[in-house]
Amino acid sequence: MTDLMTRPAHDDRTATSGGERVVDLPPVPPTHIAPEMVQPPRDPRWKRRVAGGAAILVLIAGGGSTGAVLADRYLESRPAAAAATVTTLAEGSDLAPIVAKVQPSVVTVLVDSARSSSLGSGVVLSADGLILTNNHVVEADGTVSIRLSTGQTVPAQVVATDATHDLALVQATGLSGLTPVTFATDDSVAVGDTVLAFGAPLGLEGTVTSGIVSALDRSLDTGDEKLTGLLQTDAAINQGNSGGALVDMSGRVVGINVAIATAGDSTGSVGLGFAIPADTVTQVVSQLQAQVR
Repeated sequence: MTDLMTRPAHDDRTATSGGERVVDLPPVPPTHIAPEMVQPPRDPRWKRRVAGGAAILVLIAGGGSTGAVLADRYLESRPAAAAATVTTLAEGSDLAPIVAKVQPSVVTVLVDSARSSSLGSGVVLSADGLILTNNHVVEADGTVSIRLSTGQTVPAQVVATDATHDLALVQATGLSGLTPVTFATDDSVAVGDTVLAFGAPLGLEGTVTSGIVSALDRSLDTGDEKLTGLLQTDAAINQGNSGGALVDMSGRVVGINVAIATAGDSTGSVGLGFAIPADTVTQVVSQLQAQVR
C-alpha cells in the first residue's frame, strides 16, 4: 500500500482497466490535501509499478498495464503522544555509520509479468532470506525476485500475506549469511526523534533520506481497511519506498514505510510520509511466520 497514485478531478464512475481497479472520485476542496498513489517512473519496455512508502494518502505502489491506480484516502489526525525524551539530529552528526549498518538489510522487491513490472522495498528478517515487505508491493500476479544491496538478484516466493495491515513475507532462495534488521519498540519512539528512510524511491535503489518523527498514532482509511497507529515522518518518501525501513539513530527499525501524502498535481514527497509502527509489524510477522511453519 505504498505505491503512489495521482488523483485528478473526476466523476462518480468506477471502472476496471488493465487488471487494476480505477475509482473516479469527486474533486477535493482546495483546503485539503488530495490522497493519491505514487505513479511509477516509465520503463522503456513497459510501464513500471513502483511500491513506495507514504499516503494521504497514497499507498506507494501502483501500476500494472495502466501505470496507475486511483484510490480515495483520508487521513485522520490524532493528538501526538507526549514524549519525555527527544533525540534530534545534532549539527555535525555522522549518519554514515548508521547507513552502513542498516543498508545490507534492505532489499529491493521486484514483481515481473508478461505485460508489466513493479518494484518496492523490503527488509531482511532471517539469514536465509525471509523478507518483509508491504502486501501491496507483491499482490499483483507475477514472478517475484529479490535484489540485495550487493546487486545480487535471486528468485523468491510470497509465503504469507496480511492485507489488513498491508504486510507480506517473501522467501528468497539460495541465500545464507544475510543480516536481519533489529526492531525497536513503540515506546522508544517520540515526536522529534531523528529517523532515516531506506528504500528504492523512483527505482533508485540504495537511497537513504533523513527527517524526524512528525507525529504518532495517525490513522489512514483506505476504504477497504483502516491502518491505525501509524508514524508520520517528514523524511522524504516516494514511490519505490514501500516496504522499506524507517530506522532510529541506533539503526533499529521503528516502522515500515507504507504511504505518503501529495498536494495538488505533485506526485513527489511533500514531507508527509507514514510508516507501520514496529510493535504492529513484529506482531503481524509472528502471526505470518506461524502460518508458514
